[in-house]
Amino acid sequence: MRIEQHGRLLHERAFGRTRDDGPALPCFVDTRFDLASITKVFVAAVALTRTARGELVLDGPLTAIIPEWLSTAHAEITLRNILAHDAGFKSGADYRTLLDKDVEAFALTEPLVCAPGRQVIYSDLGFIALGTILSRVGGRSLAAVLEDQLRAWGTTATAYLPQARERATIPATETDAWRGLVQGEVHDEKAYLMGGVAGHAGLFGTARDVALLGEWHLAALHDRATPLGRALAREAVREQAWDPVLRRGLGWAIKTNDENSCGALMSEQTFGHTGFTGTSIWVDPVRDLNVVLLTNNVHHGRTDLRDVRAAVADAAVRAADRTTASYGVRA
Repeated sequence: MRIEQHGRLLHERAFGRTRDDGPALPCFVDTRFDLASITKVFVAAVALTRTARGELVLDGPLTAIIPEWLSTAHAEITLRNILAHDAGFKSGADYRTLLDKDVEAFALTEPLVCAPGRQVIYSDLGFIALGTILSRVGGRSLAAVLEDQLRAWGTTATAYLPQARERATIPATETDAWRGLVQGEVHDEKAYLMGGVAGHAGLFGTARDVALLGEWHLAALHDRATPLGRALAREAVREQAWDPVLRRGLGWAIKTNDENSCGALMSEQTFGHTGFTGTSIWVDPVRDLNVVLLTNNVHHGRTDLRDVRAAVADAAVRAADRTTASYGVRA
């Protein structure tokens, strides 16, 4: 767990062990977790940086990069659509139907559910396509494009494909009938079938690095130094597509109601993201507050972590508000 305010560390602590059996190791504040879908927001940030450089356009066609989309319904998809999850892609697919398929090709060519811009459908397939876009524009693998950019921005541990010697230090996720106990390899099945590198999942990282992701966007809102283009970083955390469950920014989710896992106390401008393995980041720009919780929640089964995430966020807000009241720190 890591909590920051005004770009400064307020609280950081680690609990528990990497797995619930004999080979378990303790978790530390620099333990790397399977970030699951928080990968999407890192990938989105890199895509927006490429947009700021003129290598991509937010609202133009992508067919020059993805010629597979020429003369198809996909031809109308824009980068903004993909980032806002309203491109019309299916949400995903049962991995058991993909065992003998090229998952990237499947994501690029599977028929759309609806026309781009019509409705929000949270989609792994859209971000798999985004990973392809970044790889083709960069002329290198997605792993190389992403990891080089993140290092340049100051991350120290976020990357795909942990080395074999690191795996025992990474919290195990789930035991399943297909792979057994998953530890140090990506939990997401589609990403696993793609060799562990994908636009929707696959990154492993620390709470500090995930907090940096929030700070890059907070800094743009509060006039602090940020490696991101200020205008696009601000655009990323504004509503791009409405949804009754979670409004969508560019890569980010935006608080829609008090039932969201950011809890009841964070402001309505709050943005964040969760990961299926038990990871989350919620960022309240009104309080300049950044809350990261990394867990291996699926280790004992696929249970809902919403109440725990909300409780952590609410506790962080209360603590930050007490600090503001006691010391007159700006909110």
